[in-house]
Parts: sequence; structure tokens; C-alpha cells
Amino acid sequence: YRLDEDDTGPRNYLLVVNAATREKDWNWFMEEKKKFPDLMIEDKTSEIGMIALQGPATKGVSEKILRLPDPWKNRLRISCLDGTWGMVSRTGYTGEPIGIELFIPREKLVFIWEMILSEGAPRGIIPVGLGARDSLRLEAGLVLHGHELGLDTGGKEIPIYAMLPAARLTVSLSPLKGEFIGRKALRAQFEEVNARENGHPLPPKEERIVPKSVVPFLIIAEGIARQGYEVFANGELAGHVTSGTMVPHWVFSEVGILGKPTDKRKMRAIGLAYLDADLEKGQKIEIRYRGKALEGIIMEMNLSTEAPPFAHPRLIVETPPSPLPSPSEGERVNAAVQSCNPGFQARNGTLAPDGGGGPLKRPEKKSLKDLAGQLMLKAIQNTQWRQKETFNLIPSEQTPSLLVKLFSIMDPSGRYAEHRKFKAFEDKEVFYYQGTRLIEEVETLLIEELQAFLGCSEVETRVISGQMANMAVFSGLMDHLNRMYRKSDPRRIRKVMNHPLSRGGHLSAQPIGALRDFVAVDPFMERRAVIEFPVLEEDPYQIDLERTKELLDLHKPELIVVGKSMMIYREPLKELAQMISGMHPRPIVLYDMAHVLGLAGPDFQEPFKEGADIVTSSTHKTFFGSQRGIITSNMSEGTEYEDLWEAILLRVFPGDVSNHHLGTLLGLLMAAYEMNAFKSEYQKQVLSNARSFARALKDRGLAVEGDPSLGFTETHQVIVRVGYGKGPMMARRLEENNIILNYQSAPDDEGFTAASCLRMGVQEMTRFGMKEEDFDELADDISQVILHDRSLAGEVSQFRKRFTEMKYCLPIDEAAPLIRRLLEALG
Repeated sequence: YRLDEDDTGPRNYLLVVNAATREKDWNWFMEEKKKFPDLMIEDKTSEIGMIALQGPATKGVSEKILRLPDPWKNRLRISCLDGTWGMVSRTGYTGEPIGIELFIPREKLVFIWEMILSEGAPRGIIPVGLGARDSLRLEAGLVLHGHELGLDTGGKEIPIYAMLPAARLTVSLSPLKGEFIGRKALRAQFEEVNARENGHPLPPKEERIVPKSVVPFLIIAEGIARQGYEVFANGELAGHVTSGTMVPHWVFSEVGILGKPTDKRKMRAIGLAYLDADLEKGQKIEIRYRGKALEGIIMEMNLSTEAPPFAHPRLIVETPPSPLPSPSEGERVNAAVQSCNPGFQARNGTLAPDGGGGPLKRPEKKSLKDLAGQLMLKAIQNTQWRQKETFNLIPSEQTPSLLVKLFSIMDPSGRYAEHRKFKAFEDKEVFYYQGTRLIEEVETLLIEELQAFLGCSEVETRVISGQMANMAVFSGLMDHLNRMYRKSDPRRIRKVMNHPLSRGGHLSAQPIGALRDFVAVDPFMERRAVIEFPVLEEDPYQIDLERTKELLDLHKPELIVVGKSMMIYREPLKELAQMISGMHPRPIVLYDMAHVLGLAGPDFQEPFKEGADIVTSSTHKTFFGSQRGIITSNMSEGTEYEDLWEAILLRVFPGDVSNHHLGTLLGLLMAAYEMNAFKSEYQKQVLSNARSFARALKDRGLAVEGDPSLGFTETHQVIVRVGYGKGPMMARRLEENNIILNYQSAPDDEGFTAASCLRMGVQEMTRFGMKEEDFDELADDISQVILHDRSLAGEVSQFRKRFTEMKYCLPIDEAAPLIRRLLEALG
């Protein structure tokens, strides 16, 4: 473990060695230390003890005792334990997705051990030994010295790169590491394995450095494979078992995010084997010992850890589904739902907005008319349910007005209108298709409306999503950075600072999203060069500005991305602009306003006045639009970033867009007219409703996230904590009661599957006319469902029927003649 982050001073590490080889390791280090005069090594074995706490109950127990590190693997924290120091790490030698290891001074070891057992006993925490550890590490495919590490049956050393994918994740050959012991051998192993993985020629088998790989296997028939058993594939000796045993696994109540371990368990025989590297997953194998043969299969993995808080066994034969709920439970939910939704039924206690006829599927021997009729019925039933029976509180959704919908399906919806500016024609747009005069007019008017709405000079409207908008900016910035180096491989954006996904950051601004292909790999961190905004200890939804300044000075990013999908506060644009004002070159500040575009203005934030260089957004969350995207800036001709804006436009077209969905473009213009007409009134009501809703939920005993002094929220969103891992279950329960929202992982959760929170937005129901007192009433229903498990589907449906007329658009009597004319034109 590296214990410090300061690259300028001495580096301190804690090395945890195999207890059985401690003396041998120490002697080796002492011999090698002679080559490194500045190296200091101390043996702390007798001074420090280690406790590993692993499994889904880890979090609840450890939070009672200490402050945990960030919820991602391999994060560290130096914590105070009963008045003394202790190191807490998100690591563990098991397959559990949640676990910590504690390093504690020996004099406190027994005290902490007893405290853990005392807190953990009600949760099922028990002490276990090496036998349990061995079965757990084997499920996860973790290697052990003397088995997968060390010597094979022929006395040859097993190469590190035989342990894929572990070696791929752990071995560093960065040039910044310089020369180190084993580098040459590891480089040779890497190059051979890399050649094999990419189908390149390899030396003869007997000359290969990594001829075999350590792979997980599963025994199909009865029996246990033990270390040293021979393994055959296709009738030929392929290698030997390195570890094998029989392990238990829990049977889950159902497949999916709501599945929980039951009190039932099953056994399976698994293991690791050192086999010919050419064998692939799915290969049948035969394990032989003393004339007996066991049938097995090479697995990709025997355990999946991607859905915390539970580890899930990977099985060849799926676990049978759980039994249906008792009739009384199903009848209870059916009665509640059907009391308000005659055309709907609840199956297995879950609302089914499908008329009770099951999922859509193509029936045999039915005419096109029958198929159309079936689809029409399902669509009508779903629309009625979503628009008139349920409260939609999903923060990323908005029902557009009927006019916006109808404009979106007019003739342009099936047309093309590619175009770009030519300097030769004095920057006049040249369209590549005829019949596009309307589109040219619509784009011009839409740009003018958005310029007025955001207070900016430049608007690009052809991107069809917020994600595409961000991708065009990243790509354009990369082109801009390489404008002087056209003949060499283009370099990527050196460093980016943003909000991580786990703290509500937009997916498109993550290394796993649109940013991936445009940000460099940092040679020191050996991962995508993305720096996370630090957050306040007391409020992880807010940026820690003091630490942010330190990171900006240290890393000097070329791009800063603000804006979140879990967003309850304004972004500190003014403060960031001040911090970077003296930096050369100054980072570009991109504000992704996807969730809060419709709130932009003096009552929330005016991004360009506060320091944003570029604003991207989708157009259908708090904004009134059809589902599209926009890119905006003040990078007009003659400004410092004129060339950057031109590069971004070229990445939009011809880079990313051909047909830019012309129908929804018409709809967006109508939406922009509505937004500019009702901007101030709508925004004030949304912000007031959100604060009122948050206070009402808090008053009824729910744990509302955010700063009470700010009314818990400064946006349209309200976040409620409902218990670790209970978010999916509570979201489903509310859906059964006609309240639609989404579960959300808290900043201290390990992932969405362990979500502790519910995320709600007031924007759509505000548009249907709800005011502060109405959200107070809705808060009461929500608290009854969450805290008391009451069934209120009928009452909630009747409540929603009071809010079916859309506001902040043309009144229906004024819109009706326009709607009739549009429908006549479509007919």
C-alpha cells in the first residue's frame, strides 16, 4: 500500500507479506537493500495486527466503528481507532465485492476485534479461519503462494503473466518506473501474451515463456479436484489442478437486482488449473486421479462481484426461480391497483401496465391490422397510465406539450438536411439536399431563441443528445490541441477534472463513457488521466474548493467538466473561474447542464456570466423540448477560442451527425418558444416546489440528503436515503403505488446495485400544475409507502387525476385550432 499522495517527498509504503514466508522475504529485501542507499525498511510484524472484515454486512458494522475510505476498491484511509491511528483499506483476499482490511497497533488489536464481533453478531458476523479464506479466494480466482504462485509440478517457476487478467491489472511497465528487479522478465512475458491475445505468430510451444495459464474451472459431475490432479483436454494432457475444493453458494430469491440470498444453499466443486494457454473458456476438460475421471469445464469466472453488496455465483445451470407470492399477497396488490386502474393488473405483487395481457410478442397468423391493433392498445394503456394515473418524479424526464409532440412528427421527421458553412461563400450555410428551406429557417430561429435563453453568441443545434454534444466537444478540443501537429499521431487531452460517476457525474464525461477515446493515459497513474473533484467530508454532494485549488495547481488539467446527473446544488463556476484565471494555458470549463438547462437564469445559474466557456445539454429534462442536444458558447469570430469553436462544429458535421432528426428539431423550436415565454414563472415554481417537497419529506421522518440551511436542494432534485441497498426495492414499491422515480447510489455506496437513495425531480409535475401544497400531500403518500408499507395505489391514482392539464404552454383553447390543423395535415 502506498500511504501518501505527495510526489515531491519521500514515498512511504506498507508491505503485507505471506506470514509463512516472512523471514525469507525479509532476508531477500535486506540483500537487495544494499543496492539502494536511500531505502529504509522496518519490520513492523510484531507491532501491527491485521483484521479482514469481508461480506455484505461489512459496511454496517465498520461504519459504527470508523470512517471508511471512498467506496471503490483499493482506496485507503488513515483513521482514528479508539484514540490511536489505524489504516483502513478497501481490499480483501475474498470474492466479496464489499470488504475492508484494518491495520492496527497490536495493543488495540483485541479491543477492535471484540468491538467488531459485538457490533457484528446481530448481523451474522463470525470469526473464520484459513479454510473459509481458501474457499472464498478460490471462488474469486485469487492466486495463492504454493499453489498458483511458485513452482509447477515440473519444478519450473509459474510466470506472473500466467495469471491473467490479474497480471494485466497489477503489473506496471510504465517508463516512469525506471529499471526494477524483474522488469526484463515481465516485459518478455507481456510481449508474448500480448502477441497471443492479438493472434500474432508465437515461438514453438517448447520455447514459449508463458505456455500455460491459470484458469478457473467447474466440476460438472460429482467429485472434488485436488491440487496436483492431471487435467486432460481433447484427450491430451493439458496441465494440472493447482487448487480445488467444494464450496457453498447461496440460492437467491430471484434473478435480478431485487434478488437477495435466501436461507438455502447449494454446493459445487470448483478450482483453478494451470493449463495450456491455447484453451478457451467453455472447453470441456477431464480431471484424472488414480484411475478416476471427473468431467469439468473451463469457466470465465466462478463468481461475479459486479453487483454489490452480494457476490453472485456463476453457474452453468441457472438457479430455479423463486416460488410465486402467496395468493393473499398477490390479491392484496391486485385489489389496490385494479381499484384505480381497471385495465391493469399486478402480477406477483408488481404493477404491470400492459392491460394484463403480458408482454408484447408477435402472434402467429395475424394480419397487419391485428398487429397494429395490439400495439396500439398497449401504447394507449401505457400512455394513460403514465400520463394520468402516476406521478412521474424521474429528474431526467419531461412530457413535452402536445404541440411539441405534433410538430415532431410532421414531414421533416423523415427528411435529410446536411449542411455546413463555407468560408469561400462568406460563411454561408450550404445545404446538400433540396427541399430544406424550412429546416434552414427553423435552425436559424431556434439558435436565436437559445441565444436569448442562455445569453450566448454561438449555438449548435444539430447534435441529437447530450452525450453526442459532449463527444463533439471532446473531439473538437482534441483536434484543436493538435492543430499544429497534423502529420503526427494526435495527442489526447492530457488531463481532465470532473465529477466521478459514483458521485453523480454524467456518464458521458467518464472514462467509461464518451470521454474514453479523447483523454490521455497518465503515465504515472497508468489509467485515464481524469482527476476527481474532491468533496466535503460533511457533505459529499459539494465540491471541496480548497482541495480543488491544490489539485488544479498540481495537475493543471486542460479541461474541467462540471454538471451532474445527481445534482442538488449549484456548481461553483465563479470560484473555479477565479482559481484558473492565472493558469497558462487556462483550462476550458465545460458545464454539462443536461439536468438543469431549463433552470438557467438569474434564479439559478447564468453559466456564461459565471465563468463557463462551453455549455452542453440535452433538451428534455427541465427544459421543455423534444429529446435532442445542444452545444453553446461565446467563442464567436474574433475571440480567443474562435478556432476551438470551429473545430467543434466540424466534429458535429461531418464528424458525428448526418441526419439530425429534423422532426424533433421542429419540436424543439416550439419548446424554446414555450420556455422563453414562461421561463421566469416556471423556474421559480420548480425551485420553490423542490425545497417545499424536500422539507415535507423530512418532516415526515424521511432522511433527506443535502444542506438543511439551503432547503436541502438548490435545483429540481430531491434525494432521500432509504437504507443501504434498499433503493431498488423502495423504487419498485413506489411504482406499485403509482409513484415513478429512480433509485440512486449515494456517494458512499459501492454501486447502483447497492443503492441507498431515491432520486426525485419536481419539474414534470410542476408543469402539470402542482404547487407547494400538492407536493406536501405527495410527500405524505411517499412516506406512508416507504415507512409503513401502505398500499395507496388507488388513492395516488385519484390524486394524480387532479393534474392532467399541462401548464407553461399555450392553453388548450388556444392550442386546439393549431392541433386540429396539424392533425388534418398528417391525415
